[in-house]
Amino acid sequence: MTVPRHLAVIMDGNGRWAERRRRPRAIGHRAGARAVNVCIDFCLERGIDALTLFAFSSENWGRPEEEVGALMKLFLGALDREVDELHRRGVRVRFIGERERFAADIHQRMQAAEALTAGNTRLHLNIAASYGGRQDIAQAARALAADALAGRLRVEDIDESALDARISLADLPAPDLFIRTGGDHRISNFLLWQLAYTELWFTDVLWPDLDADLLQRALDDYARRERRFGLTSAQVAGGATENLPA
Repeated sequence: MTVPRHLAVIMDGNGRWAERRRRPRAIGHRAGARAVNVCIDFCLERGIDALTLFAFSSENWGRPEEEVGALMKLFLGALDREVDELHRRGVRVRFIGERERFAADIHQRMQAAEALTAGNTRLHLNIAASYGGRQDIAQAARALAADALAGRLRVEDIDESALDARISLADLPAPDLFIRTGGDHRISNFLLWQLAYTELWFTDVLWPDLDADLLQRALDDYARRERRFGLTSAQVAGGATENLPA
């Protein structure tokens, strides 16, 4: 069976999961943290190379202060509790997004987690935190503009590949499969550049209810799809996609 190299996930539905049980939204976020471990375990067992999770968007800072505070406390606890085990299992941890918006203690733990796990290759775990796809593209454009102003890059050499090299996760293949839980059918400013040819899969299941069976359903559906990348079925059958960029 064809297995995606890179899986991207929007973990949606924590708050609604808690509200349906008449519990505080923070309880839903704690339940959602357990589902993260289910997803990591699944990727390790299936030999998936990279997993990118949308943990906290740049727009999420506008949520109620109490909820943001609970999320930050949960985030800090996860960094303290999980990183050593992830390192033991060969997982490389990386954060993408505007990390300078986080408090100093969280920022420091992010750096420590990345440093500890930098040499691991079994699974690349990318956590999008204070992240937005438009912001990601804008920072890549700023980097290109700075290079052009400094004379390191000619304007006529600015193309898709130049921008791609400066976008987040440029060293990894683009996501093959995108999963969103929670019932909404949109990508919500997540990896806008990287998802150009990604297969999309949506489910009404709320994130805390995620299990390996649901993830396997997504993979089974992915394996049945023909990925043409703008080519014809005949070209794909003839192996034409082998020469496309990773």
